[in-house]
Amino acid sequence: MSEAYNPRPEKPRPRAFLLNQLNDEFVAQPDYYEAEAQEKAQAQAARAEAQEPPSERATEEAQREGFLQRKKGWSWGGVLLSALGALFSIGVGLWLEELVANLFAKSMALGWISAALVGLVLLALTVLVSREIAVLFRQQAIARLHRALAIAHETDDGSLAKAKIAELAALYADKPEAATALKRLKELKKEIIDGAARVEIAEKAMMPGLDAEARREIAKAARNVSMVTTLAPRAIIDVVFVAAQALRLIRRISEIYGGRPGMLGAFRLARAVTTHLALTGTIAIGDSLLQQIVGHGVASRISSKLGEGVLNGLLTARIGLSAMAVCRPMPFIVEKQPGVGDVAPFLFRRDKDKKTG
Repeated sequence: MSEAYNPRPEKPRPRAFLLNQLNDEFVAQPDYYEAEAQEKAQAQAARAEAQEPPSERATEEAQREGFLQRKKGWSWGGVLLSALGALFSIGVGLWLEELVANLFAKSMALGWISAALVGLVLLALTVLVSREIAVLFRQQAIARLHRALAIAHETDDGSLAKAKIAELAALYADKPEAATALKRLKELKKEIIDGAARVEIAEKAMMPGLDAEARREIAKAARNVSMVTTLAPRAIIDVVFVAAQALRLIRRISEIYGGRPGMLGAFRLARAVTTHLALTGTIAIGDSLLQQIVGHGVASRISSKLGEGVLNGLLTARIGLSAMAVCRPMPFIVEKQPGVGDVAPFLFRRDKDKKTG
């Protein structure tokens, strides 16, 4: 035999592999994992939405209607407004050009003064438009933060909760009165806890002070409206004052929760509040207003003007509560969502005082 018999088979020699070589099929399909992650996030959002209480669904629907909704396509109403706006802008531009040209023809000094004034007008318009755009983006960010924190709590997503609580802290970083709450949120980043518990602790730390300030504003506005309506000699004064107080209250509550609404922002905010009132009107009336007004007979057992004052005060309080729900950057989870009786108990106390007297 030319070769000796070897009963033991030769063992394979150890070899080194790169991780990418072992996972070429996975590396070559990054879209698969991206789509899988997206589907997982959508499923979590759908489960969270199914578990939400009706009041929270109404709040998020109002936020989408006021700030997040994007209509696809075009409409004849939009075409009409765009065309009228373009014609108005062209007309104003031609008028200013003719005005400056005429002033230059009369006097060089007047011409340069008018040109400088036109430049100031254009600069002011640019600044105002930029502010309006920034305000809209800020309010959209608050609405998205509200939705994300709700999902993080419902799905117990720790990473999402941690990221969104950092955004919540950044939103109030310029508020000196929130220094203690911000310190607690900073400490919360180092704690190892579940996502739901993290969101609950953040709400306890940050929201009570802001909620209390918003409730004081609602009570103040409801009291003022009730008093002016009772004492005003004409109905037109009631209407104007109630409308002005409602708009001021909506803007003030938005400012408390971190928004800074301008003219267009206030319009969007008012639309969101109106949507919330429409969606929660039946719940709110059945819970507080209907029982108090119909059950105890507020408007029928006292004078007509005082009854109108109470009803207008209740309406103002409801508007304030809707603005509170829409502008709040996180849902009511641990903290109790206030009702009309919580923010304006003095409106119901009148009826009781009248009956005991």
